[in-house]
Amino acid sequence: MKKKYFGTDGIRGTVNFGNINGEKFFKFGLSAGTYFKNQKKRKQIAIIAKDTRLSGYTLEPALVSGLTSAGMYVFTLGPLPTNGLAMLTKKMRANLGIMITASHNPFYDNGLKLFGPDGLKLSDKIEKKIENLIDSKTFKHLSSPKQLGRVKRLEDGNERYLKIIKKNFPKDFNLRGMKIVIDCANGAGYKSAPKILKDLGAKVFPFGIKPNGLNINYKCGSTHPEVIKKFVKKYKANIGIALDGDADRVIMCDEHSQIIDGDQIIAMIAKRWKKKKILIGGVVGTLMSNYGLEKFFGNEKIKFFRSKVGDRYVKQKMKQKNFNLGGEQSGHIILGKFATTGDGLMVALECLFSLRKGFKASSIFNVYKSVPQKLINIKVKNKKIINSLKCKKAIKKAAGLIKGKGRLLVRASGTEPKIRIMCESFNSTLIDKCLNIVEKSIH
Repeated sequence: MKKKYFGTDGIRGTVNFGNINGEKFFKFGLSAGTYFKNQKKRKQIAIIAKDTRLSGYTLEPALVSGLTSAGMYVFTLGPLPTNGLAMLTKKMRANLGIMITASHNPFYDNGLKLFGPDGLKLSDKIEKKIENLIDSKTFKHLSSPKQLGRVKRLEDGNERYLKIIKKNFPKDFNLRGMKIVIDCANGAGYKSAPKILKDLGAKVFPFGIKPNGLNINYKCGSTHPEVIKKFVKKYKANIGIALDGDADRVIMCDEHSQIIDGDQIIAMIAKRWKKKKILIGGVVGTLMSNYGLEKFFGNEKIKFFRSKVGDRYVKQKMKQKNFNLGGEQSGHIILGKFATTGDGLMVALECLFSLRKGFKASSIFNVYKSVPQKLINIKVKNKKIINSLKCKKAIKKAAGLIKGKGRLLVRASGTEPKIRIMCESFNSTLIDKCLNIVEKSIH
């Protein structure tokens, strides 16, 4: 199903170019509000959270205007992790929740992620219906002056979110005696993440907690794990935790400053949950999940399936298979026991729960041997180049070379103007050769 505005994770792009501007966000709000209006409710409610980008001040009022024009009552929460927004959408029985964010992208990008009343990201089918409304005539969806919505700011969004999180762990759970480095990427988790770690008794060394609207994800966060590596070593910490701009991803490092990616985190949790008889069904990964992870699950007799890239598709596959664990190598991990979407802070706490009895991070992570994997991202003017004859021939040639010795994946990014080429094998020369063949066909 081809969509015009929505990608693999909502709508995203450069601010004041294309679809990311006030005019379009008014239409997005009006259309989403129109679709989700439920006349059986006394009030039609939408809640909005955002990350710390400067452009949020431009886009949020336009979105609010569109929603209230559709007759929605709107509650704005300010900076809050994406899963906090998803949790509160369900808790407050709202018609929909909207997160204004571009996740791990630079400050000059922005976008939105939409959640239904169940706290789940929308299906392709619903997104397509909203797109049809976006492209229809505005006046058809405007409410009468008497039926316009109202707006209220809620200042306690982070407190409500942390209260829900804490209920998922035993009352006596604490992190006393632990030293933790936390990098909040100058993003949506800059308040909630250090606070809950301190509340649990940890000695916390926070970084990326001074957002200025322009420094989100800049040389910090989950896309720059070298920061936590450096500070774990400096402060002799037990573990390092790095979130991304909207705090739905997490990457970690152990006490020796060894990086722990999403695949290793998923493997550790799956192994522990199976032992504790918490794991239901098996695990969902993506096309990008390391082949070593797949082999590990085979050895552990844990069912494993791959979905398309994007935590929304991971969740859909989890629901289809009735599994309660899934995620991506990038650190988008869904704990179905606790959450409806990726939550970097929740995943970090689940991992810290495993360390609370004095175990070292190095002893519980790195539970399987990763197959060496290289990923290159090529910026392109048009992502359709991946369908060109030249590119298809190159992919076929490279796939033939790697067959039986590794894996090749070439795909267009769903969130950025890039073609991503991933190759994995224990033969590094072969990896480079395959990557080079495909890369040449794109440039």
